[in-house]
Amino acid sequence: MHTSAAVEGYLTHLADVRRLAPATVRAYRSDLLDLLETLGDPPLDDIEVDDLREWQWRAAQAGRSKATAARRTSTLRGFFAWAGERGLVAADPSQRLVSPKRGRTLPTVATADALDEVLAASAAQAVNGDALALRDHALLELLYGSGARVSEVCSLDLDDIDHDRRTLRLHGKGDKERVVPFGLPAERAVQAYLVRGRPALVARGGGDDGDGGGSAGPSRAEGPSRTAGRSSARGDNVSSPARAVFLGAKGARLGPRAVHALVSRTVGPSVGADALGPHALRHSAATHLLDGGADLRAVQEILGHASLGTTQIYTHVSSERLREAYRLAHPRA
Repeated sequence: MHTSAAVEGYLTHLADVRRLAPATVRAYRSDLLDLLETLGDPPLDDIEVDDLREWQWRAAQAGRSKATAARRTSTLRGFFAWAGERGLVAADPSQRLVSPKRGRTLPTVATADALDEVLAASAAQAVNGDALALRDHALLELLYGSGARVSEVCSLDLDDIDHDRRTLRLHGKGDKERVVPFGLPAERAVQAYLVRGRPALVARGGGDDGDGGGSAGPSRAEGPSRTAGRSSARGDNVSSPARAVFLGAKGARLGPRAVHALVSRTVGPSVGADALGPHALRHSAATHLLDGGADLRAVQEILGHASLGTTQIYTHVSSERLREAYRLAHPRA
């Protein structure tokens, strides 16, 4: 079997059998297509470890990071393990690859005071009742208040919000569902948007959206949210705005790119970052929960992490803050 045919079979397996998130499948596809571009399309069983090392070397020469190199190595190992299980290769050349150690970097976190200022400014813009300003304020409050991923918030439907209990039903990676709480400020902002903002956006129709995600000016276009398997798992069309909570300027379901632009524009200046994504609010929520005394496992559940080790990085953020506070305040530091 030629490698290209095996790649397509593996990607179908990831999407249909393992039910990985579309974004994850796209990352695997990108890696494997890059491999094909380097090697051509040889028979799969002809690929040797030196071919794979050549692919790694070219990526290193192109300036790819250690994290990217480690991910690409993981992609190869998953691909060849799948091929071996199906008898497509006699030996697995990827097992002799050395995966570079990833450098652990601390996530970007905004201070609670900085976010208070951002949210206060957002609330002030929403006072005039502008639909996009109401939506943007609700988005920022909900992202920070729940610690949800941007894809999870973009995929929210109206019946995913329990206003009485102030909880969200989120559909995360691997189509895993969890329920997380959010606070009173977020509830007020969401209610204001649903009552005064969303109906105005619904009335604008269902075309492709190109607003910049807010009242502060134009930015990147909004596209339909592509979330992890919801359409297949729940039997609905995730792009349909009929049940979507967050809509764009022309009434279509809001996409992650517009939310990225919103956070970059509003939160970025407070942490000195030119390009800051919505994940910064998730990082901030997790760090502030731990700073406030929340249990690590509770934070793990809120964030939807499969491994406690993933959540533990936020304890390092808090430790860094503790050391900095000591350095600045203690006379013998």
